[in-house]
Amino acid sequence: MQRPPVRTSLIRVCLLAGLITVGGACASSKFVAPASRSAVKRTTTSRSTASRSGSRTGTSAKTGSTLKVVNSTVYVSQYAREVINQARTYTGTPYVSGGNTYDGIDCSGLICAAFSSVGLKMPRISWQQSEVGYEVEVAEIRPGDLVFFVPESGKEGYVSHAAIVTEVRGPNDIRFIHASSSRGVREDNLYSTYFKGRFVKALRPF
Repeated sequence: MQRPPVRTSLIRVCLLAGLITVGGACASSKFVAPASRSAVKRTTTSRSTASRSGSRTGTSAKTGSTLKVVNSTVYVSQYAREVINQARTYTGTPYVSGGNTYDGIDCSGLICAAFSSVGLKMPRISWQQSEVGYEVEVAEIRPGDLVFFVPESGKEGYVSHAAIVTEVRGPNDIRFIHASSSRGVREDNLYSTYFKGRFVKALRPF
């Protein structure tokens, strides 16, 4: 029986390995925006075991390079505070749909602006932002997390509003900053009657 040429076999193996490597690099180099919206269910499901361990990556808005956050301590100390401080510089800015400046900004624009301060590019629409990261229970919420809301109290639906958690003062006092359509950029309590009924999920974006 004639054996296949060794050189041809090696070339095939190398080509296959190269394709796998390139595909892996592309998949990890940026966030992939969801193709379509889906209804959000009210849930407090905790993050999976796989999400608890290992590092998570995002894309640098400034350089395009990958920013790796190895563990929660690094996230809290180096990124969350910077994100919150940047968001607070917009306090009092009027709400403008589609806005992203100090002259006017909307809820998703505020999140994009705040996270860009640490070199992370976030999706521009609130429902897309609600699919970046992993879900956490209310009891696990910490500063820097994102919280999302639906238009009608007590109902499931599409995410229409997003905010950044700034402080956890107690079991019934979780403060977040957002661009209110009627009052501009301000901080409110997640447990207020209005927001508690519309809250659907919390995500940790790293």
